Amino acid sequence: MERSKNKTVVIIGASHAGVNAAFMLRKEGWQGSIHVFDADRSLPYHRPPLSKTFLTMAYSSNEYALKPLESYEKEDIQLHLGLRVTKINRTAKHIQYGADGLQPYDALILATGARSLIPPIMGLESATRLFTLRTLKDTLRIKEAVENSATKKVVVMGGGFIGLETAASLKKMGAEVTVLERENRVLARVTSPIISGFFTKLHATNGVTIETNKNVVGIAMENDEHLVTCDDESTYTAAIIILGCGIVVNTALAEDCGLHIENGIKVDPACTTNDDAIYAIGDCTFHYNPHYARFVRLESVQNAVDQAKVAAAAICGKGATYDSIPWFWSDQYDIKLQMVGLSNGYDDCVLRFEEGKQNVLSIWYFKNGMLLAVDAINCAKAYVIGTKCIKNKLRLNKSKLNDSSLPLKLQDIIQM
Repeated sequence: MERSKNKTVVIIGASHAGVNAAFMLRKEGWQGSIHVFDADRSLPYHRPPLSKTFLTMAYSSNEYALKPLESYEKEDIQLHLGLRVTKINRTAKHIQYGADGLQPYDALILATGARSLIPPIMGLESATRLFTLRTLKDTLRIKEAVENSATKKVVVMGGGFIGLETAASLKKMGAEVTVLERENRVLARVTSPIISGFFTKLHATNGVTIETNKNVVGIAMENDEHLVTCDDESTYTAAIIILGCGIVVNTALAEDCGLHIENGIKVDPACTTNDDAIYAIGDCTFHYNPHYARFVRLESVQNAVDQAKVAAAAICGKGATYDSIPWFWSDQYDIKLQMVGLSNGYDDCVLRFEEGKQNVLSIWYFKNGMLLAVDAINCAKAYVIGTKCIKNKLRLNKSKLNDSSLPLKLQDIIQM
């Protein structure tokens, strides 16, 4: 990569996507400069534990760092932390940051991610102990507030993964937790009613109250507590409120400089935007998935890492295109949910229990007879086999798949 020696790659965003892109550039042979910018002052860290072990265990920057500081120094990757990028100048090919900083680039990678959605609720600004959960700072503030709360009464707004994982963690901390979900079931956007029902029961068993069809319309302070009011006139009191209402994609920089925005920053299979010198990766991208023949936007570490590899290879002049099957996971109490594929649009599903094993099951989603996705609860085997089936477009025998008396083996469930 001699030709890259005097060139510069700038990366905006130092989470999983941005950091992996920086190190993959070196692995692919990039010899030029690499500069990574992020407004967060912390050494880049793993995000999934924010709603899990970060809350329930002592924080260690070394344990949760994506890479130790020495690794950045060894690979000559320049970290610019605590600096917010304010503008991209595509003509001059530089970014502006801080008060008056300029950094030229030959290639630019946008790994800008997303931020917490703040819903337009009357009185929201009056709440004194209201938190989002998106950064390490958010998690540490929540932890401190719960530990110092006399009542430890918490209302979590939102029954998605972040809301439910946070609820489980707070329960372990001794909090009294109520989850308010606007839809008629938790996890409504990402999975089936069966999985929603499983997790509703799981939280109830562990002492968390889940209320559905609850649209919060007002928040007020009464006697140093928050009074949360829903549109059905039901009310809930809380010492602490946590917003888990979804995210807003960080596209402002891209939009301001004229990049194509459509449910995120739109990219081609090489993660290139409509500017050949600018790439986008991770949560902020709207990209084509060949397995599902449609554009998608994914919020997952796996997607961030996969796109980082593609963008790094493309910048280094190596042929690379995105061709990944999405996968996700969630840990709540002693339950691990592993999801592979996208179940949207399924027309049939098979629920499989593993005989003699409690809380070990999987749901297999089909459309026109082809497997779309698998949700596996405490069943890594179903997740692994499901991944192989989706990747290789294998047709399955649903009756055998459904028969829990038969061991789950790939060769036994393939339709001949």
